[in-house]
Amino acid sequence: MARIEPEFEKLRATGVAVRTWNADALDAATREGILDELVGALGEGGRVRLLLHSIAFGNLKPLALVPPRRGGALRALASELGLDESALAPKIAALYAQGFDEFLTLAPEVGRAPGAALDEDDVARTVHAMGTSLLGWTQSLLLRGLFHGDARVLGLTSEGNAVAWSGYAAVSTAKAALEALSRSLAVELAPFGVRCNVVQPGVTDTPALRMIPGSDRLRAHARLRNPFRRLTTPEDVADAICLLCTDEARWINGEVIRVDGGEHVAGAAW
Repeated sequence: MARIEPEFEKLRATGVAVRTWNADALDAATREGILDELVGALGEGGRVRLLLHSIAFGNLKPLALVPPRRGGALRALASELGLDESALAPKIAALYAQGFDEFLTLAPEVGRAPGAALDEDDVARTVHAMGTSLLGWTQSLLLRGLFHGDARVLGLTSEGNAVAWSGYAAVSTAKAALEALSRSLAVELAPFGVRCNVVQPGVTDTPALRMIPGSDRLRAHARLRNPFRRLTTPEDVADAICLLCTDEARWINGEVIRVDGGEHVAGAAW
């Protein structure tokens, strides 16, 4: 709250009314209480133009506990240079930590801390939090008649929806569920004037990303792969969301829209 409140104040300083709730978005009773308050804040005739679902609450456990993989490239390089591998490894790691992404495949992989492997309950909680909870919020707004006649429902996904990242299985499952749900909402809520899409940002350096084991390697690989040689920023994503809320975007419905500077289509690092 100490980090986000100054940002809320910046919005209020522009003359916009800002209401916030620090509450459990996954609890149905809490959700209805928030909507009761929202109705009062909106006043007679007030409607919701945008529902943005962005919940980063899930399990990042591996499916199986395995040691980090070790390649022979570092050993071969050390031999070629006439150096001891144990002496070369720290230098490679230091250069990689300084931002030389080209050393990605040579830098030692950090082992995963001991712990339990992912189980079915972990997956179920993650799928609900990061995926299907969109349905409860959308239906509650719909049943209350709170959606504007040209409203937007947006979710957030990632490239982990279709590729396997270590420790990301539960979130990947949740994102796949979110996208499937969004497609159905796009079709079935169209008669109410609701457009439903999912935004897929490229790798973005956020607190949520840093929770993923090996996130430093994800960032390095993304920078090498991206045609613009940089990560996606929160501002890049916010700009795209603003575009999707314009009148001109009213005919975009049921899509997964990539906002990554071409990261996805670039394929392997070039």
